[in-house]
Amino acid sequence: MPALIISKGAKVTDTPLYGFSDNSFQAAGGSDGIRKLVDDFYHAMDTLPEAAIIRQMHKPDLTQSRDKLDLFLTGWMGGPSVYHEKYGKINILRSHAHLRIGEAERDAWLLCMEQALTRQNYAPEFSNYLLEQLRIPAERIFLTSRKY
Repeated sequence: MPALIISKGAKVTDTPLYGFSDNSFQAAGGSDGIRKLVDDFYHAMDTLPEAAIIRQMHKPDLTQSRDKLDLFLTGWMGGPSVYHEKYGKINILRSHAHLRIGEAERDAWLLCMEQALTRQNYAPEFSNYLLEQLRIPAERIFLTSRKY
């Protein structure tokens, strides 16, 4: 059961304040929930026609891509820093610098995540929060790619 949170104006709510502590990690269902999100994300990438443009950027075997996204999201949502332990420090922009990311690629990635989120048993406000937060690095990768 989430702790009661007092927000501005002294209103009491039982909605977790996503982005603080491990609230997002817990809202996602912990490691198992994030793994399911990642599996559904890559399922969308494999099946949505709009995602073919980003699927071709990946190796045929998605094992390492799945692992990296799973471990990254785990730490990013406030869970254990398992990405860093296995792969070292992450720099999202540098990690994607070898790829040409245009509007179509950015939008396809976000579409896959949006589709994956619809398959989760998340509170709607958490799904919306998560997608909005993931738009930020997606946009940064797109803008950085345009410079080259």
